[in-house]
Amino acid sequence: MVTALYRRYRPESFAELIGQSQVTAPLMTALRNDRVNHAYLFSGPRGCGKTTSARILARCLNCAEGPTDTPCGKCPSCIELSRDGGGSLDVVEIDAASHNGVDDARDLRERAIFAPARDRFKIFILDEAHMVTPQGFNALLKIVEEPPAHVKFIFATTEPEKVIGTIRSRTHHYPFRLVPPAQMLEYMEELCKSEGVTVAPGVLSLVVRSGGGSVRDSLSLLDQLIAGSEEEAGSEYVVTYDRAAALLGFTHTNLLDEVTDAFATKNSAAVFASVDKVIQTGQDPRRFVEDLLEHLRDLIIMISVGDNAKSVLRGIPADELEKMAGQAARFGLAELTHAAQTVNHALTEMSGATSPKLHLELMCAKVLVPASDQTEVGSLARIERLERRIGMGGGDAAPASAPAPAPASAPAAAPSAAAPAASPKTEVINTVPAARATAPLGALTLSQVRDSWSDVLSKVNKQSKSAWMVAFSLTVVDFSEDILTLKFLSQNDLDAFKNASGASDILRKAIFDVLGVQVKFKAQIEAAPVTAPVAPPVAAPAAPKTAPIAIVHTESPDDYEPEPEDDEPAFQIEPPKAVESQTVASEAAEPKPEAAKAEPAKAEPAKAEPAKAEPAKSRNGMVDESARYGESLLREMLGAEPIADKNAGK
Repeated sequence: MVTALYRRYRPESFAELIGQSQVTAPLMTALRNDRVNHAYLFSGPRGCGKTTSARILARCLNCAEGPTDTPCGKCPSCIELSRDGGGSLDVVEIDAASHNGVDDARDLRERAIFAPARDRFKIFILDEAHMVTPQGFNALLKIVEEPPAHVKFIFATTEPEKVIGTIRSRTHHYPFRLVPPAQMLEYMEELCKSEGVTVAPGVLSLVVRSGGGSVRDSLSLLDQLIAGSEEEAGSEYVVTYDRAAALLGFTHTNLLDEVTDAFATKNSAAVFASVDKVIQTGQDPRRFVEDLLEHLRDLIIMISVGDNAKSVLRGIPADELEKMAGQAARFGLAELTHAAQTVNHALTEMSGATSPKLHLELMCAKVLVPASDQTEVGSLARIERLERRIGMGGGDAAPASAPAPAPASAPAAAPSAAAPAASPKTEVINTVPAARATAPLGALTLSQVRDSWSDVLSKVNKQSKSAWMVAFSLTVVDFSEDILTLKFLSQNDLDAFKNASGASDILRKAIFDVLGVQVKFKAQIEAAPVTAPVAPPVAAPAAPKTAPIAIVHTESPDDYEPEPEDDEPAFQIEPPKAVESQTVASEAAEPKPEAAKAEPAKAEPAKAEPAKAEPAKSRNGMVDESARYGESLLREMLGAEPIADKNAGK
């Protein structure tokens, strides 16, 4: 037979009492200054040291060297009131739960009249004082108010509000509190060393959580684990994590990690398989939800505090902290908050529920689908999921400078006799500096911008129809260092984009809402093809009656596969000197006046190029927006570019 752990390690002085400095410091000061009151009221949760402090105070008052704040431990009074002592005649402990009536109060009052048998004071300790009836307290009121000089009263209770006010007003009230987890963990580590017991990592954290800040409850649980531990080499007992988790009823860390990883990857099959495992092993669903909420709380701390999380999450092994850091990174703060709120709400609803398993499964479904949460937290969770879906944090993303693959049905190259097209004209617009919203997990790529462009246009369409008509015909050419290069079909489109009311700002805001980056715009205009210098007429091949429309099959971002690397890129970005080369080519195309005067008769007119269909114009000369809208609609629905009919002018 061995004595219980909490009895073997019961403090014998105020210095040994942990977590109650708000009580011990003023009491020790009062003892040193000899300003001790005649009645005390100790209140607080169970197992936090109320009765122990009452015994220590009695030792300090009746010590041969006292009253003192530190008992000597050698005098008869100190020995009798120690943890191994049998008690003192002058210190009377009364269980108020069984001595709570008027008769008991009358008996106590009669005993208090007599002087102490040996020591300095006659001390009455009333444990569970809230159990005394109002009549019993009223019977004690007179002697508690004006006791003999040799009498001291100490009331200990967990419910001080049940002690009548006339008694409370005549005592010095000291509130005890639960012991903080950090102090409790350190205390239990020292205790295990003194007991010669090896504890696996994470076990003491479970004991502290289960004890809830009560020293007596925590030591009782640890005593139970030590009693059930196996003896290994070196004559030491080892408390394993598996046995502690099973005995204390906590969810195993491996199962919590499995569920959390499944939530992070949105693997619904793995989530519900883990739920079934909880049910099949006979574990309480409510306990599982509590442990999951505790784990999500730890992940929120991990992602919020960062490298300093170890100082907050005490008692967790280093390898487990590293694993939790990876889980937190896969979630994101907003989605973690949404998951924690959903689990907390389910935990509240499970109280008294007839089918906890059903509530558990519905909780998992809500965590997997943030769209079910219409609050701000749910919206932020959906945005984080969208960012991960388009690969903003992926390390496998292609560089932003990589050219986009050419469509499979791109038109064939022009004949060698045709004149080369002029280089595109570039212009930087909207270069007002703006704060960059850095992507949370990685750099944004050109392919990601193109894949999300339809979502950007949808945002613009919701904000302004006129801005959408301007932005709909734009093509993404390049994205590098927060500069987005857009291709305009004509100078009129560029002017409309710059002059339209708020079109550029609306587009920039839509890009920020979808992709999370603040961009600057750079315009690129495809100039019309420039004819070659006048040459002798050459018979041109007959043009076909109709020109086919090149249709490009569009795919979703998830199904997109890049074309072979030998394809031509969809867009060519020329160096800045392209504008000058266009000007030179245009000048070369015009015949010199001298040459025209020298041979006016010999110059044969070249065959006229087929006139291109001019866009429909309104009365004021502007481009008809309805015609542009139709062209834009064709490009959006068919993914095609209209090809002008060369025989249209015939």
